Amino acid sequence: MTLDWKMGGVALASVFLLAIVLVKPIGVSTQFVILDAVVMDVFDDGLIYQDATSKSGYNSSNAYLAKSGGKYAKSAAEPMNYGFIFVLSMILGGFIASRKHRMPDLPEVHVNRFGDNAAARYWICFVGGFLALFGARMAGGCTSGHMMSGMMQTSVSGYLFALAAFAAAVPTAIIVYSRKGDAS
Repeated sequence: MTLDWKMGGVALASVFLLAIVLVKPIGVSTQFVILDAVVMDVFDDGLIYQDATSKSGYNSSNAYLAKSGGKYAKSAAEPMNYGFIFVLSMILGGFIASRKHRMPDLPEVHVNRFGDNAAARYWICFVGGFLALFGARMAGGCTSGHMMSGMMQTSVSGYLFALAAFAAAVPTAIIVYSRKGDAS
C-alpha cells in the first residue's frame, strides 16, 4: 500500500493534535541530551543527585541539567518518562517498518547525482539528520518542537523557524542535487 502524501499529512497532523490534547506538544531533541546524561551519570556519581531544595527534587553539577529547577536532572535520574519512551518508540517503529516493508528504490534525483548506491544514501541521510539534531540543540529545541508543534499552536517563532528552515533547505537541496550547475 502506497501512502498518498496528503493522507500522510493528515495522519501526521492528527498525531500531533492528539499528542497536544492528551499529553503535551511533541518535541524530542532534549531526550538525546537526557540519554547523554544517563550515560555520563554512570561514570560520574556527582553528576545527578537528589536535592530537596530543588523544584524537581533533583539537581546536577552540569548547568544545563540543573536548569529549570533540576527538571532535566530528574529526567536523567528517572529516564522512563513520556519523552524518553517516545524517542525509543520512534527508533523501534523505524526498525519494525524497515523489516516489514521492502525499502523503496532510490529516488531518481539521488541516483542521478550520487549513483545507485544505497549505502551512500543512508550515509547522507544520517549526516543530514545528525546536523539537523546538532543545530536544533544549539538553538535550544528541535524541528518537531519549533516548527510542527509550534505552528500548530500558532507560535510566531514556529512560523519564523519554518521560514528559516525552508529558506536554507531549498537552496541547499538545489546545490546538493544539481549536476554541473543544472538544477533539475
